[in-house]
Amino acid sequence: MKVAVVDYGMGNLHSVLKSVQAAQKLAGADAEIYLTDQPEAVLAADKIVFPGQGAMPDCMAALRRSGLGEAVADGLKNKPFFGICVGAQLLFEHSEEGDTAGLGWFAGEVKRFADNLHDTEGNRLKVPHMGWNSVRQTRAHPLFADIDQDTRFYFVHSYYFAPQDADIVLGTSDYPEAFACIAGKDNVFATQFHTEKSHDGGLLLLRNFLNWRP
Repeated sequence: MKVAVVDYGMGNLHSVLKSVQAAQKLAGADAEIYLTDQPEAVLAADKIVFPGQGAMPDCMAALRRSGLGEAVADGLKNKPFFGICVGAQLLFEHSEEGDTAGLGWFAGEVKRFADNLHDTEGNRLKVPHMGWNSVRQTRAHPLFADIDQDTRFYFVHSYYFAPQDADIVLGTSDYPEAFACIAGKDNVFATQFHTEKSHDGGLLLLRNFLNWRP
C-alpha cells in the first residue's frame, strides 16, 4: 500500500508525515508512506493525506502553482482521502477568507468566527480558536474506532467549514456554539483540527485511516 502526503508547500508537512508513520506502527500496516510534490506520485498512491496550514487563498494558489490540483481531484473520486485543517477547508466550494473558491468536493462555505464571541460565563473568546477542544462524534464512522466520545483534539483556526448537507457532518466542537469540525462521505474524511498535534486521538484517527477500506 502506498500512502502519499501531498506537499504543495503549505502545511506542517514533516510533522504530518511523522504522525502517519507513527500511526503505521500502531496499525501494523505494510505501507510505503511518502511526502511528495509530484503529481505522478500522488496518482500512484493508494491513499492520500492532504494537509494544509495558513491562509486558504495562499493554500489554493500554492496548490494551483504546484500542478497537484488534478492529482488531488482524481484521488477525491476513488481513493481513501484524509484532509487536515486547511486541507479540509479546501474541499469546500468557497471561503470567506479572501473570497476564495475551493475545490468544490463538498457543498458549503468556509466561514470566519465572529469577532465578539463569549463563553457561557461572559469571558471573551479569542480568534483564532487555538488549543484543545472536545469533539462530539455525530455519526458512526470506521475512523472513530477506539476513540471515545468527547475526545479532545488540537485546533488552530479562525475559519471553519459549514457544510450545506448536514449528512456529511461527522463531528462537531463548540466555540462557543457548535460548529462542524469533521466532514466525510464515501471515501473522503476531513478534520478541521490538526491530527498531527492531537497526540493519541490523532494517531488513532490516522491508524484507522490506514486500515480503512471504504
